[in-house]
Amino acid sequence: MQLFVNDLTVIDFSYLCPTRGIVGESWIVDIVLDGSLNDQSMVLDFGRVKKQVKAIIDQSVDHKLLVPAEHPYTRVTKHDNETHYWVDFLRPERSVHLFCPSDAYAFIDAELITMEATIAYLKAVIKREMPANVQGIQLSLRSEDISGFYYHYTHGLKKHDGNCQRIAHGHRSAIQVFVDGMRSPAWEQRWSRRWEDIYVGTREDLCEPSAMTLSPHAQGHIQAHHVCYSYVAEQGVFELALPMDENEIMDKDTTVECIAEYIAETIGKQISTETDSQITKQHPESSVKVVAFEGVGKGAIGYA
Repeated sequence: MQLFVNDLTVIDFSYLCPTRGIVGESWIVDIVLDGSLNDQSMVLDFGRVKKQVKAIIDQSVDHKLLVPAEHPYTRVTKHDNETHYWVDFLRPERSVHLFCPSDAYAFIDAELITMEATIAYLKAVIKREMPANVQGIQLSLRSEDISGFYYHYTHGLKKHDGNCQRIAHGHRSAIQVFVDGMRSPAWEQRWSRRWEDIYVGTREDLCEPSAMTLSPHAQGHIQAHHVCYSYVAEQGVFELALPMDENEIMDKDTTVECIAEYIAETIGKQISTETDSQITKQHPESSVKVVAFEGVGKGAIGYA
């Protein structure tokens, strides 16, 4: 007998990639449980699947940084305080360095973070918590089918009282831009390219490398083309260094509300100073509306 739940949850996370750097991602989770009927004539109560299994998945990977533990670039070191880990991803000339509480990471036994590797990791975690009558788990992960443009971004929200405070979690997000009430695929494409695999940080969290808690592996790897962030949140100290050209700095917090407003205001300024005469003639004093998604099915609307 099989029991299935589609759209069980959406996991929003980031992962380390040797070619793309830190990648923000959003995957939709579907699950099928194989088993015999229990004394309630069920494989597992739907309420338990939606609560317990969803919670296991969320606690395992959601709002975390997935680290490919077996990649040659990966170095993982436990700090003396027993609560924090260094993760150094030693891409040549483009290294990434983190110092975070252990719960901010998910260490995947694979050379690359893929859907298949993540499924294997999650199935092992879920299986441990299932009753004896559940003999098999089929898990599928899929990206949202976005017809327009989208980007992958990573951020951290130090003021958040939940897991959004983790410095390297992210999303794959659609974007819609309207200029004078008309949809503008051209501006959507611009931001899709501008924020392809981007880290979005807050200016007040910038720091010098000398102020960071660096691991021995980081010595000599952080260079002038790196940008560094550090902040203290409820869950602990969070630090990150990454290549500057894989980063955009905002003067505001990086909540989706502020992101929508930031993009709208930036587009508005670009339109007013645009050297492309065609755009300027069409929109000399334009109103801008940006619908910025945060993962799947949620987001914020900003205006300028």
